[in-house]
Amino acid sequence: MENLLILGAGGHGKVVAEAAMLTGRWDDIAFLDNDTTLNRVIGIPVIGSFDTYLDHSKAYSSAVVAIGNNENRFVWLTKLEQAGFKIPVIIHPSSIVSKFSQIESGTVVLAGAVINADASIAKGCILNTSSTIDHDCVIGNGVHVSPGANVSGTVTINDFSWLGVGASIVNNITIGSHVIVAAGAVVISDIPDSVMVAGVPAQIKQSYGDEL
Repeated sequence: MENLLILGAGGHGKVVAEAAMLTGRWDDIAFLDNDTTLNRVIGIPVIGSFDTYLDHSKAYSSAVVAIGNNENRFVWLTKLEQAGFKIPVIIHPSSIVSKFSQIESGTVVLAGAVINADASIAKGCILNTSSTIDHDCVIGNGVHVSPGANVSGTVTINDFSWLGVGASIVNNITIGSHVIVAAGAVVISDIPDSVMVAGVPAQIKQSYGDEL
């Protein structure tokens, strides 16, 4: 048994912490958060700010980042890994994960999520509540699949993209990096890098640097 440090004690942090508790893998769990007014969150102590992570490396051998911003989450995961922390995968016991799938460090799979055979999930992803990743998908680093989003078979989603709540991706689609797919959007064609898409079917509404 080991101890787990979670960076981020906000709403997402609560969900990640509860999933970690339910696995029964850790003797002790603590938060780091930059809100200095926090003492305990869902009964778990907040023992310092993010920049104190090195001070806790002896007491907490494992660490994970529970913040929503994809790029920031990955930056902090990299710092923790370089500092020698073990970076676990946290899988809620009510999720369904194929034994033929692959999930890399720092990814969290939350309640009711489904990951099917030969799906590949890279580092630092969030597969949120009741989201689904079907067979043969490739999900890049730091991707966030929001609650209720459905990704059909043989889809590629590149680094740091974000699928909004209830978004749907049809089979055999490639989504670029740093893409935002708006809530409820239905993606039926490939999406290039660094755009926001919305609607049914999804259309490009913004390229980063441009106004809507």
